[in-house]
Amino acid sequence: MMWKKHQEPHRHDGGLKTESCASGSPQYFDLKERIHTRVIELMDMSVVATLDPERLKGEVTALIEQVLAQESALLNTREREQLVQEVQHEVLGYGPLESLLQDPTISDVLVNTAKQIYIERAGKLELTSKQFRNDTHLRKIIDKIVSAVGRRIDESSPMVDARLPDGSRVNAIIPPLAIDGPILSIRRFSRDLLHLRDLEKRKSVTPEIGELLRGIVLSRRNVLISGGTGSGKTTLLNVLSEFIPSSERVITIEDSAELQLRQDHVVRLETRPPNIEGKGEITQRELLRNSLRMRPDRIILGEVRGPEALDMLQAMNTGHDGSLTTIHASAARDALSRVETMVAMTGLNLPTKALRHYISSALNIIIQVARLSDGNRKIVSLQEIVGMEQDVITLQEIFCFEQTGIDKHGCVQGRFKATGVRPHFVDGFKALGIQLSPSLFDPFHVHEV
Repeated sequence: MMWKKHQEPHRHDGGLKTESCASGSPQYFDLKERIHTRVIELMDMSVVATLDPERLKGEVTALIEQVLAQESALLNTREREQLVQEVQHEVLGYGPLESLLQDPTISDVLVNTAKQIYIERAGKLELTSKQFRNDTHLRKIIDKIVSAVGRRIDESSPMVDARLPDGSRVNAIIPPLAIDGPILSIRRFSRDLLHLRDLEKRKSVTPEIGELLRGIVLSRRNVLISGGTGSGKTTLLNVLSEFIPSSERVITIEDSAELQLRQDHVVRLETRPPNIEGKGEITQRELLRNSLRMRPDRIILGEVRGPEALDMLQAMNTGHDGSLTTIHASAARDALSRVETMVAMTGLNLPTKALRHYISSALNIIIQVARLSDGNRKIVSLQEIVGMEQDVITLQEIFCFEQTGIDKHGCVQGRFKATGVRPHFVDGFKALGIQLSPSLFDPFHVHEV
C-alpha cells in the first residue's frame, strides 16, 4: 500500500449527507478539494518514488475511491467516476488540463484566467467547459509545471517560459502583469513525429517542393524559416531536420527545448533565466558562442529573436553550413529587415550596405510559412537570396502559393506553382548525387489544392 503507516481514510461528516454534489457546483469543488487534500496527506512519498507510472496510477485511484467511500456526498455513478478521475488528474497530472493534454487532436491550450479555457483544434479556437476552482488552483498548476524544469514564477518574476515532459511549450504570466488573473498558454507538439509525406497529405506542401527541400538540406544550404505565430515554423524545422545525415553532429539551441530531431548525434542546449537575485542568466547568444567550440557540423537555432542574430550569421559565414533557424515575420523581405534590426541590437556599428552584404552571404534560402483563414498551414513562398544590387539584398522566388478563393465550407482554395526561375544553388546538386525532376521548375505545372 502507498499510504502512510498508522493512517487510513476516515469518514468525513461534513454536512453533505442530504446535499447533492452535482458536477460543477460549489459543493462538488469543495468535495474534490477535500478528497485531494486528504489523498496527499495519506500518500507515502517514499513509496511513490519507487512505483512505475501504471502501478502508481492504480494505487492512487484505489486510495481516492477509499477516501470517497468515507464521504456522505450524493453522487450518481457518472459523477463518482468523474470525480475519481479529476482527483487523479490533480494528484498525478495538471488538473483540469490533463484530459485536454491527452487529446492528440488539440494543438493549443489557452487558459484565460481560471474560469475560461480555450483550445485550438484543426486551426480553429473552441471554448471548453473545463474550469479551475479559482486563481489559487490555477497558480498551483502553473507552479507545478514550471518547477519541474527548474523555473519559478512570482511577483518579482511574473512571466516564465517552460515546457512539459512531452516537449510542449508553456508560457505563463500572472498579476500584476495579467490584470484579470493568471494566464497560461500551452503549445502542444504531436507525439508522433511528422514527416514530409504528412505535410504533403495535409496539402501544406507539394511533392515537388518537398523534393527541393530535401536537396536544400542535403546540400547544406543555410535556411531561415519565416512566419507568424502558430504558422508551423517549428514543425517545418523538425521535418527538415529529418534529411540531416546521421553521421553529422547537430547542436540545437533554444529558449525552451521543443525541437524533436531524429538523429542520434544531437546535443541539445537550453537557455537559463536569471535566479531570484537576478543573476545566473545564460542567453542564446552565449550558448551559440559556446557551441562553436563543440565541433558542430550543423547548428540549429530554435528561433532568432535578438543579438544572437550576429553570432548566427558569423557561424554561417565561417564554415558552419547547413544551419537552420526560424524568425517571426510576415514575409521574406520583412524577415531580412528583422535580422538586420537584431544585428543592430548588438551595438555593432556597420554601414548598412556592409551589414546587408554580410546577411546575404550567410543566408541562402528563406521559406515563408503561414496559417490561412481556415486554420491550415502552408508553405506560401520559397525564395533564394542571390546577392546584392547596390544597397538592396536580391531575392528570387522559386515556388509560391496563390489563394484563389474560399469554398462553401470555409476552406481556402488555391494553387502551388513554380515561378519558372531555376535557383543557383541547384547547380551543385548533381555533384552531391541529388537528382531533381526535369520539370520541377516548370511554371505551367500547377498543383491545385
